Amino acid sequence: MKESFFRSMTWMHTWVGLLVCWLLYLIFFAGTVSFFRDEITLWNQPALHNVQAPEQRVAQQRSQIISGINYLQNAGPESTRWGIYLPTERKPQLNYAYEKPRPEGKRFGGWQEHNINPQTGDEIAQTRDTRGGNFFYRLHFDLHYIDVRTARWIVCFASLFMLVALISGVVIHKRIFKDMFSFRANKGSRSWLDGHNVSSVLALPFHIMITYTGLITLIFMLFPYPAMTAYEDGIRGLFNDVSPTNVRTKTSPDSAPLIAIDTILDQVYTNWPDADLTQISIRDPNKASATITVRADTASLVRDQTPTLLFNGVDGSLIAKTAAQLTNTEVFYDSLTALHTGRLANPLLRWLYFLCGVAGCVMIATGCIMWAKRIRERMKKDQPATIGLKLVEGLNLATLMGLPLATCAFFIANRLLPMTTPERADKEILAFFVTWLAVALFALFKRARPQWILLAWINGIACLSVPVINALTTNGNLISYLLNGQWALFSFDLMCLIFAALFVIQAKKIPTHTPAKTPQQRARRSAKTKLQEQS
Repeated sequence: MKESFFRSMTWMHTWVGLLVCWLLYLIFFAGTVSFFRDEITLWNQPALHNVQAPEQRVAQQRSQIISGINYLQNAGPESTRWGIYLPTERKPQLNYAYEKPRPEGKRFGGWQEHNINPQTGDEIAQTRDTRGGNFFYRLHFDLHYIDVRTARWIVCFASLFMLVALISGVVIHKRIFKDMFSFRANKGSRSWLDGHNVSSVLALPFHIMITYTGLITLIFMLFPYPAMTAYEDGIRGLFNDVSPTNVRTKTSPDSAPLIAIDTILDQVYTNWPDADLTQISIRDPNKASATITVRADTASLVRDQTPTLLFNGVDGSLIAKTAAQLTNTEVFYDSLTALHTGRLANPLLRWLYFLCGVAGCVMIATGCIMWAKRIRERMKKDQPATIGLKLVEGLNLATLMGLPLATCAFFIANRLLPMTTPERADKEILAFFVTWLAVALFALFKRARPQWILLAWINGIACLSVPVINALTTNGNLISYLLNGQWALFSFDLMCLIFAALFVIQAKKIPTHTPAKTPQQRARRSAKTKLQEQS
């Protein structure tokens, strides 16, 4: 009975993991990168590299908000939405934005953004149109080109498979602590198994946490029925109850002057004397239905819902605010969401998140490679590969080597595309997917060891070229970032060099690999040795 249970769990772990491993790799890869999405967005905009947040950042917020309202009144008086995004430690620029006219049939017209140097008050010229790190953040749960709701259902099912694979993996690990410290090089599938075990066990708490909390963030999409039963408006009614500041008023066609922002700020600082404000959003400015939303930073609190105040934009009355004390259920849900997004993380904790995410990528990659290796080792010398094996090997090459190369193409496109390119941000994303598609087409026809070596070299060159092209096309480079203490930019270029070195090591190590002997080969070798000794 025990042996049968163990075999069943092993079978489940193998197939549940294999069926979605390439999608999981994309989710983990993009999610890991997006832990530094603000830093990536900063790197993608060289015009902001020398911008620094004021030393008295919080003290200057009031004057920045007043200036922002005046700026938007002149720049976008007819817009339906305004936004003022205040400088933070990770985003040093001051940003004033308003929604552009909506194309017919579209719900959102996109933002017209104006970046301001918070120290001088001058508008920053030549800011590049880019999605930056937000592209990877949205990619890891929206899958970009797929319908949002469909994509999130796909991600949910993949996450459920991941959770089952993690639990079954723990069950079948008979020597889970010993496997933490076991790695045997040049042993064929045994080496891949050791790499899979080490990367799994070392970051196991993170893997379970990030997978479970990822499901929690979409739990109301998976299980909407309690909310549909308790509220007439279903999920919308639940969210309006839990987050009253998200309630939207119906747009009025009547014009009305926007209340003086000083009146709103007086109330804000009465409620929050030491508030570190992050964002002011104004919906329907200069209309009778105008509302003003003020958000503050959560700092290091394990909380995803930001402290928010919602005001009437005409008479200045307080419409709603977030609760000072959450219920136990709200604390549970909000804390798990915060753990998944990592917004609470200080720099050290964010690096820990990143390294554990890299371990997750290694765990998934070694698992899908190991499956193909084991099948190859069990095959006879002249036995042709099955279609399933060819498919797995092609997907392995396309995904594991294609995604890093596509990411480099995204950053290279950011530096080489002309500033005046129409829809420039979309062109950067197109470069990402075209590069990935090219690797995938290449893997359809060639996926043997030489192709892995070739793509490892190409990836190494691509990773190296990112900081080199950056140095040639901007006024900064790795050395200047170090000397000026621009640690976000320095870390970005340094990580590119580290991954370039890792790909070069991979390219050099692959040819020296000698596959391990199968049990049948070892038995034949043993029998042959005995016969030689007897003779």
